[in-house]
Amino acid sequence: MSITIIVEGKNDRSRLRRLLKPEVDILCTFGTLNTVKLETLRKQVGDSEVYLYMDNDSSGKKIRGVLRDAFPDAEHIYTRRGYAGVEGTPDEYNITQLEKVGLEEFIIYPDPLF
Repeated sequence: MSITIIVEGKNDRSRLRRLLKPEVDILCTFGTLNTVKLETLRKQVGDSEVYLYMDNDSSGKKIRGVLRDAFPDAEHIYTRRGYAGVEGTPDEYNITQLEKVGLEEFIIYPDPLF
């Protein structure tokens, strides 16, 4: 089963790309959604297992709502309020959130600092 995570922007994707193995697809909405963009995302996702990871702000919540309808079986990943979006979320917290939805086998864990 393939895995796809949908995020808002390319900086969010870059942040997660460092933490996830290459076989995990990370797609962007680029902050906007329309019928064409949704159809493109549906085609790119195919029969992948979908995860939605949006910023915890009004724009992110709006995009999550639209994507929730488009991908009703998607798992939801949440960043903490107060972080500057997914891109501003510390790696440790992102890893914790990815573990919560069962993606441990795809995480690239950082080397210990000792």
